[in-house]
Amino acid sequence: MPVAVISSPSDSVRRVIDALAALGHAERPVMLDAAARTAQQAADALGVALGQIAKSIVFRHVDSERAVLVVCAGDRRVDEHAVAARVGRLARADADFVRAATGFAIGGVSPVGHTQPPIALVDDSLWRFDRIWAAAGHPHAVFALRPDDLPRWLGATPSAVTQPPR
Repeated sequence: MPVAVISSPSDSVRRVIDALAALGHAERPVMLDAAARTAQQAADALGVALGQIAKSIVFRHVDSERAVLVVCAGDRRVDEHAVAARVGRLARADADFVRAATGFAIGGVSPVGHTQPPIALVDDSLWRFDRIWAAAGHPHAVFALRPDDLPRWLGATPSAVTQPPR
């Protein structure tokens, strides 16, 4: 697992570092040698199971134009119907919407440090693991956390918002 401490973070990574500090989270983000734009790339780079990657999927909430952030295990696929049943009508979020609504580029969307608070959902499949990893504002930046951190940080009750595993 080749990683390095982040010495001069970008603005988006700095927002994540600051958000984690404000939340009292002790583990700082690290930079991976290889890009981790996908959950599989992150899992490979970290040497962990695919499900240990807490991927952040963003949708556009049709009625409010807010970002809908779904955090789920890397080995699961979001069930858009289940998400819409909880928050209302959804639309796909393109790269421009994701950056404008979250402050992050696709491939580096963190669950924390958004420029505007998202509507957040956390999938209950993450609780299969004691330790998980999430993006930290850049395709090479990640941080470790526990699944129990996410509901506290995001104000979201864990629920089933992914499709059953195949």
